[in-house]
Amino acid sequence: MDLAKLRNIGVVAHIDAGKTTVSERILFFSGVEHRFGQVDEGTTVLDWMPEERERGITITAAATRLDWRGFAVNLIDTPGHVDFTVEVERCMRVLDGAILVIDAVAGVQAQSETVWRQIRRHGVPALAFVNKCDRPGADFLAAVASLRERLDAPAVALQVPLMGEVGVRGAVDLLTRRGREYAADGSGEWVEVGVPEELADEVEILRSDLVESLAEEDEELLAEVLEDREPALEGLVAALRRRTIAGSLVPVLCGAALRNVGVQPVLDAVVDYLPSPAELPAVEGCRPDGTPGEVRHPRADEPLSALAFKLHADTHGDLTFVRIYSGTLAPGDQILNPRTRKIERVARLLRMHADARLALDSVGPGEIVALTGLKTTATGDTLTDRSSPILLESTGFPEPVISMMLEPRSSGDRDKLRSALQRLEHEDPTLGVCEDEETGQWEVAGMGELHLEVVLHRLESEHRVEVGRGQPRVAYREAPRRAGCGSGRIDRVLGGKDIFGEVEVELAPAPGVGSIRLEWADDGAVPRAFREGVAEALLLGGQVGPRFGFPLVDGVVRVVGGGSRQGKDSELGFRQAAAVALRTAMGEARVALLEPVMSFEIESPAEFVSGIIADLNGRRADMSDLLVQGQDRLVVGRVPLAHMFGYSTAVRSLSQGRASFSMEPSGFAEVPAEELEARGLVWH
Repeated sequence: MDLAKLRNIGVVAHIDAGKTTVSERILFFSGVEHRFGQVDEGTTVLDWMPEERERGITITAAATRLDWRGFAVNLIDTPGHVDFTVEVERCMRVLDGAILVIDAVAGVQAQSETVWRQIRRHGVPALAFVNKCDRPGADFLAAVASLRERLDAPAVALQVPLMGEVGVRGAVDLLTRRGREYAADGSGEWVEVGVPEELADEVEILRSDLVESLAEEDEELLAEVLEDREPALEGLVAALRRRTIAGSLVPVLCGAALRNVGVQPVLDAVVDYLPSPAELPAVEGCRPDGTPGEVRHPRADEPLSALAFKLHADTHGDLTFVRIYSGTLAPGDQILNPRTRKIERVARLLRMHADARLALDSVGPGEIVALTGLKTTATGDTLTDRSSPILLESTGFPEPVISMMLEPRSSGDRDKLRSALQRLEHEDPTLGVCEDEETGQWEVAGMGELHLEVVLHRLESEHRVEVGRGQPRVAYREAPRRAGCGSGRIDRVLGGKDIFGEVEVELAPAPGVGSIRLEWADDGAVPRAFREGVAEALLLGGQVGPRFGFPLVDGVVRVVGGGSRQGKDSELGFRQAAAVALRTAMGEARVALLEPVMSFEIESPAEFVSGIIADLNGRRADMSDLLVQGQDRLVVGRVPLAHMFGYSTAVRSLSQGRASFSMEPSGFAEVPAEELEARGLVWH
């Protein structure tokens, strides 16, 4: 198909901003669906999992395809809850544009900031839709201002809402000076209207601001403004498109998706202002051996390059969602996975509509499809042509912050539980699974309480495995605060064979690096043939810290010395020597215990704020701000995750069910020494 007629977009938002409702209305008005999917009624198309419909939230990103004004649009509806932010991260990696949905009353919220950082990190052009303009307290211009202030986003209003007795009834387009007034029956039908007299001055002021913003980077438009000439509409649209694709402007529209007001202009904006795959830079990568400089353009005659950005463990075979960057793909094709160095065979190509599937004969560059038949491919893997391979940048994922112990109800379910957890772990890169063979228990780690609840529900509903569970626990880390040195020497006979290895290491603090980093200070210390084994032994040893057995982070292990004996050197000897050296170095180093800290926002009526703050003080919260939002107050700060288990129940009790809160990971902090014993943490 014509690449200029293709759009790949995602809908992102803070939880409860109305993101899925916007997506469902887009499906209806584009003719893909013939009824309105309702979140509250559990009738949404894109929230297709039973767990999503029961809870009324999006858990997994859902893909669909629609047509609008002769353009093909691949749409991905993403979760809003922070526990499933990985879904947004891996989708943002392959999208060409995004719709950021904002609540007209609350404006920018905590998760809005998270998804905006993801948008900016991946360089995705975006437009914003201020939803729920029909609610009491809705303020479109205040929401636009919050985009600028809290996100530092270059937001410009593209519309002005037309308000009626029951909230928004339409909007005026600032570029055309024409308005749309929607039917009061919620059908989405509309008629064109002029600018009401009471809005005329506001429209002209905002239009002037918009035109001046566009003229900042357009010499022809700037000349027209300076000469006080009326710019042509086509020139304004072209300038806004260029600025949006460059990321230097974010057009903002308004409406109320639940009442079917303002959805069609969002689709128009997607077509008019967001880019096609052909308008974006060529994708860059390296050869599988690490040689840089490989480039792929979005053309069918170039070698295949694709990125697997999402997996779904299905009962009929795993689905691998991929974005095709160059070349073509057809069922039966054999393609290379550079990470595993394995050849994969594509069984089927599928166009997805939530959980419905349409088989395809072939696909070309720019497309987002699902594949079946892949055996070893994981999230973030590149799929490429065997004769001209390329390795694309993979996607990084956050570490789990909470864990829970599971065990099967019966010994007969042990293998079923192992298999089910392996499938879920393969699908979700933020889920960690570790089996303790001695106790028969599994430690399952995730991004939050809701994340683990969903995993448990899926084990029971999809995999038919009943499990016993322990209480959620914090996923602690250990970090060196003072350097330590250690050496290990293995010189013995094992099975009639001489075994030798000698390694000397230094463990030093390296704040901010995350997991342990390995360096080689002395090139000749360890024979090159055994370096890979030494590296594996050191990284594996770093998974068990010296104080409490939690993984070691924010440190650098430097190999500073070693020894060799010709004829006796062995990989086993060097592995064991490396493990001994690291244990000795960790024993000498001063190591601190770190705990995950969450940033939070709590929105509450003013009369309950004092009780909420007192409760937060008891949880060791560090409150950074208290903002006034009309009759409500917004409490902002950071708090250790260990003190926030079950907080949703506590905040409902403190506010008579009227407060709402959100949390997201905000790094790690050292646990005070006086709290260690109270938490049942004792020195090994």
